[in-house]
Amino acid sequence: MDFNKALPVFSYIFHPLLVSIYGALFYFFVTKGFFYPHEIYLTLIQIAILTIFLPISTYFLLKSLGLAKSGIMLHETRERRLPLAFQSMFFLVLTQHSFSTVAVPELYYFYTGALISSVLALLLSVFHSKASLHMIGICGLTVFITGISLHYGLPFFGLIAFLIVMTGCVASSRLYMEAHSLKEILIGTFIGVLPQIGLWYYWL
Repeated sequence: MDFNKALPVFSYIFHPLLVSIYGALFYFFVTKGFFYPHEIYLTLIQIAILTIFLPISTYFLLKSLGLAKSGIMLHETRERRLPLAFQSMFFLVLTQHSFSTVAVPELYYFYTGALISSVLALLLSVFHSKASLHMIGICGLTVFITGISLHYGLPFFGLIAFLIVMTGCVASSRLYMEAHSLKEILIGTFIGVLPQIGLWYYWL
């Protein structure tokens, strides 16, 4: 099997919309003993609605209006602005309202970092530049899981190593699909990593 032909699979497995729920699932896997089951289910449902279902619904609405034509990967810079604006709004609602009934500080800062990254990506698109949203997502997830490992003193070395390898696979996938240049890959990496590391100060 030609590995290069399999590279696009990584773009779908680690699509930015899915990475958000991966982080929440990992968090509750580690901390499930601190919450009632209904608290976990309620939080996961809210996260799924605001980070997966509403963004997908918004995309199809924009597509039906002719405002999104390049597919769900949003290759065109100008087509990213409205989806990123909506995504930023959804993250804002998630951090300011959805976590008000269940204390999940680590998740709060994970999604606050995602909000900052989304706003930065939106600003770049306004100035006709582009960052890889896939790299923002998987790099943010990798830093978050590293932070959880340090915070709880749990040796998730294998998982972190796996995610670093997957980060390389996602970057290769985006380059192979000609969705991004190397510069856009690097910008996405920095935008994904820096907000998450910066927020470590508040919870790590």
